[in-house]
Amino acid sequence: MSRLMIPKTYKLYLNGAFVRSESGRSYKVSDDNGIFVANVAMASRKDAREAVVAARVAFAGWSGASAYNRGQVLYRIAELMEGRREQFVEEVYRAEGGGKEAAASQVEGAIDTWVWYAGWADKYAQVAGNANPVSGPYFNLSVPEPTGVVATIAGRRPCLLSLVSLIAPALVSGNTVVAFPSQAHPLPALSLSEVLATSDVPKGVVNILSGSPAEIAPWLASHADVNALDLTGAEDLNWIELQMSAAETLKRIIPPETAAWAAWRSLDRILAFTEIKTIWHTKSVI
Repeated sequence: MSRLMIPKTYKLYLNGAFVRSESGRSYKVSDDNGIFVANVAMASRKDAREAVVAARVAFAGWSGASAYNRGQVLYRIAELMEGRREQFVEEVYRAEGGGKEAAASQVEGAIDTWVWYAGWADKYAQVAGNANPVSGPYFNLSVPEPTGVVATIAGRRPCLLSLVSLIAPALVSGNTVVAFPSQAHPLPALSLSEVLATSDVPKGVVNILSGSPAEIAPWLASHADVNALDLTGAEDLNWIELQMSAAETLKRIIPPETAAWAAWRSLDRILAFTEIKTIWHTKSVI
């Protein structure tokens, strides 16, 4: 007996909850063959503003957690994605085509990326920080600290791996994230938000907003409470104007890149979202 299929309506992931856009807007998502797959919420400026507020509130707790704890949380995300591997493979395949093998390779790359960055959580500070040689009875120490709220725009392809490659390194040091996945292929990213909701990631640490990056990115670039703007996947946007707007509030800016996504598993990606604090401490005199 045939039955009526029930297309899923994907919501925004904002402050640990799944919500409709306050504007009530949504758009249709089709697969690589042009066949309708699902309806997806289209974020508005108000949704983005609330995501920034949620990320700012969550920053103190996430950055204040131990590095070891953050590493455990990132590894937990990988564990849950592994358990839903076939779902992610199917969603990537329907979105991008190219065969199941290519889709599986991308999903495995995304899972491995979480594991890779989880391993760096309690190690990057030792590599990036140092004890500086100074003249006098002082200790002079430099330590990396998180930048704050990071807004990221993922590339169109690979839709899942590009998003994970932007979110994971920002989280390692204690930053919180407002992320825009591929507008054309958002479903794997929105399924990732379901993984985040059932993992140990505190609410507000990652916020995923589907919709039009071209509409929302200029507002995020000028928002004074966004500390960094990652434009790695924003080749299709007017990223020069975005950088100019971001510069007015002294944001850390990562420009668009076209290198292979696997190359973004690097310590440089972690340090791109850190600031160096230098501390002077008087030596004890015995």
